[in-house]
Amino acid sequence: MSYNKAILVGRLGKDPEVKFTSSGKAVANFSLATDESWKGQDGERKKKTSWHRIVVWSKQAEIAQQYLKKGSLVLVEGKIDYREWTDREGKRQVSTEIVCENFRMLGKQETSAPSLREEFANAGVQVAAATPISDEDIPF
Repeated sequence: MSYNKAILVGRLGKDPEVKFTSSGKAVANFSLATDESWKGQDGERKKKTSWHRIVVWSKQAEIAQQYLKKGSLVLVEGKIDYREWTDREGKRQVSTEIVCENFRMLGKQETSAPSLREEFANAGVQVAAATPISDEDIPF
């Protein structure tokens, strides 16, 4: 059992970028914006947007590239991963990422065809029914 679990709901900040490893395995990267809002002591509504780096592998990466676009509303389940490396200038770099194990496309989707839903299910991708949102729900 894994105790490293992250669940985020947010909007893509850009279209997924897909690359392939030397063995041909697809990997997609995209940024996901999540929002928090609260009422401050002054009574004013406050809002904070946080950005998360998302990494998706294999068939799900290919589906993400094909169907997710900038602004898409997505639920991402995965684990938090920390990568460290030394860049070309010898400086230590650190990155925090969510390695996606499953994602669910939220909002209006053109995925009613049974064969497409089956393809998504086989790759661990779920499609939820349309959820109305307002302009205040969009983090950018």
